[in-house]
Amino acid sequence: MLVNTRAVRIEWGDCDPAGIVYYPRYLAFFDASTTALIERALGMTKLRYLKVYDFAGHPLVSTHARFLIPTRFGDDVSIETTVTAIRRSSFNISHRLSKNGKLAVEGVETRVWVRGDPDGAEGMKSAPLPREVVERLSAG
Repeated sequence: MLVNTRAVRIEWGDCDPAGIVYYPRYLAFFDASTTALIERALGMTKLRYLKVYDFAGHPLVSTHARFLIPTRFGDDVSIETTVTAIRRSSFNISHRLSKNGKLAVEGVETRVWVRGDPDGAEGMKSAPLPREVVERLSAG
């Protein structure tokens, strides 16, 4: 599977009064990392791929995280993101956030490929991942 790595500097606004990252910020880091992986796989920005594939997005439906080493204001970390499973309309993502080469936070997400509900009753409905998207996310 395709792997994307991005560098992140921990900013003051990411931290709680003790100067360590406030845990929901990791979900924001992981969300941006998921988008970066898909942008890399498809060779286009999220705004563009939303239009090209005529879909509403890839919302998070399940998440889990393990916090191993605290990260603090000013730390430079790297986030390695990869797809670990692809199904008809959902896929799993793994994130490994490292600080100084050591695993600090591990995150797992399940996301669903969705389109707008044509009846308008539910807002969004799952849709099959396009073959091209599956192929590009599966490429190593």
